[in-house]
Amino acid sequence: MAGDDVARTLAAMGPRLRAVRERRGVTLAAVSRATGVSSSTLSRIETGRRKPTLEVVLQLAKEYEVSLDELAGTAPAPAAGPRSTAPHSFGDDKAVLPLTRYVGGLHAHKHVLPAVGEPPGRPRQGTHEGYEWLCVLYGRLWIALGDQDLVLTAGDVIEFDTRVPHGLANAGSTGPVEYLIMFGPQGERPRLRAPAAAGRGTGDGEAAE
Repeated sequence: MAGDDVARTLAAMGPRLRAVRERRGVTLAAVSRATGVSSSTLSRIETGRRKPTLEVVLQLAKEYEVSLDELAGTAPAPAAGPRSTAPHSFGDDKAVLPLTRYVGGLHAHKHVLPAVGEPPGRPRQGTHEGYEWLCVLYGRLWIALGDQDLVLTAGDVIEFDTRVPHGLANAGSTGPVEYLIMFGPQGERPRLRAPAAAGRGTGDGEAAE
């Protein structure tokens, strides 16, 4: 595997590790106790601020009972089925498609939650360092944010500090829900740039050429 391929694989592994941990409903503290890897290290790996070592990956694969191919995103593609466009999914749970190929800084992922047969219970909440911007593309997304419960539909956008307890679930029963996440592991946020009025500058002190 070429160096660039290795870097891309490691960059994509963080959100996959987070997805499979959330599927199992375990906290970083519980995983830390089971593996001996500190919670802070696990958090930095999940949020892309640290590349996992082979030893840590092996420990987590054993703890989560998943294959290395699943964590690396190299498992055989599933048979054709409903709408999910992600290249890899964890059983019947969330599929994650990394959209950025570097470690650290703002990075983006597309998530797909499968259809549910009946209304789910309130999403299990978790916390971690960082700031998140989320946009729903399709379906109905239930977000439990602190003590609030919100249902977002296509085109709705929400942003929040990920130190606030939060959890996500498919709020509909007729199909999957797809959404984009832009995440800043150290609190980075997208910057809104509005077009300048005709005859005026760009808004940042420079005139457009």
